[in-house]
Amino acid sequence: MTRPALPPADLPAAYVLGHVRAPTGLIAAPPGPADAEGLVALDIAVAGGHIARLAPAGALIEDGPRIERAGTLALPGLADIHTHLDKGFIWNRAPNRDGSFEGAMAAVAADKPNWSEEDIRRRFDFALRCAYAHGTVAIRTHLDSEGERAAGAWRVFAEMREAWRGRIELQAVGLIPVDSVLDPALFDRLVGLVREHGGLLGSYTYVTPNLHAGLELLFDAAERHGLALDLHVDERDRNAHALVDIAEIALRRRFQGPILAGHCCALALKDEAEADRALDRVAQAGIGIVSLPMCNLYLQDRQPGRTPRWRGVTLLHEMRARGIPVMVASDNARDPFYAYGDLDLVEVYREATRIAHLDHPAGEGPALIARAPAQWMGVEAGLLAPGRPADLSLFPARSLNELHARPQADRLVLRAGRAIEVAPPDYGELDDLMERPQ
Repeated sequence: MTRPALPPADLPAAYVLGHVRAPTGLIAAPPGPADAEGLVALDIAVAGGHIARLAPAGALIEDGPRIERAGTLALPGLADIHTHLDKGFIWNRAPNRDGSFEGAMAAVAADKPNWSEEDIRRRFDFALRCAYAHGTVAIRTHLDSEGERAAGAWRVFAEMREAWRGRIELQAVGLIPVDSVLDPALFDRLVGLVREHGGLLGSYTYVTPNLHAGLELLFDAAERHGLALDLHVDERDRNAHALVDIAEIALRRRFQGPILAGHCCALALKDEAEADRALDRVAQAGIGIVSLPMCNLYLQDRQPGRTPRWRGVTLLHEMRARGIPVMVASDNARDPFYAYGDLDLVEVYREATRIAHLDHPAGEGPALIARAPAQWMGVEAGLLAPGRPADLSLFPARSLNELHARPQADRLVLRAGRAIEVAPPDYGELDDLMERPQ
């Protein structure tokens, strides 16, 4: 095979990416039939930083100079709908000593005195540069909003949202434990921060006598102020049942706002009848689901000297069969909740495919990191369509199988039709922050 041509360093205002392949589910109007993997062969005309035309491969011969891609894969701009940029990249100074969920909680609590606005700002920006290099155009981050430093984290978010405008669309979720929702002063402060910054209302749910009361208060505030809900749900307790509780409350209230439930791992351990009942209610309530497979794979069922049995995914196949919106995301990166990661959604998609058997059929998989989260976030990403920004990731892989087989470190990333630097920042940039005492 002849290696596909690289876009020249100084691209013209108009050109054609010739003979690319893209998933049919990520093309607004596929110009031809899909192959066995669900990929369509096409030409993409780029003009003025936007997609001008889509046509069958080889058809666009008068729309500018052609850059032949030899049938390799193209994906639109990607959307990472569940991250934690305020705590990212602290591993060197706050490692998780045993890899457990409890170890992660303790390490983060011990590190929080280091979370000055400067500290959060630099790590936040580092994370965004990682994501940008990997082709991500939209990110939603949860912000720890319980302690005295919460307002500072939101100020940093506001600064980053403005500084990165036009490169990465940023959204934020205020996150506190569900027990803390019952503290009026703390919850009022959270709602105030969310409203001030145009954020979403969130909480970390778990098995507690206060679960139902906390959920009702979250729905009360969301209805009163017109806020969307984005919740951590049933992540670490096998007996957790918050997902069905959330669905029941939403249905009883006829709640009209968006509800996104992250994790939902416990559902995979329910018997078939209980799981079916829960999924039926989730579908009726219109709840979206985001799975965080790499982080949960790292944390779940860790016991010294014992191989884990419980792995980190929810019932994605069964959800899709019911029409429930599903997506996957990065979650944590190089912090006590996940020691690895680089805000690379292609890695997340590849690992989710392997972990959850999302390769049969293969063609539906790319929507998990593109069209589905972009639609849920309400951002212009995740779809190839005329008039959309020419934000593209171009891979040497000619198929989804080849995409999954290698890390794809040699991808090309175009923003508004122009090639960007794809090398992520050097970890050494944060060395001085990691030297601070805990």
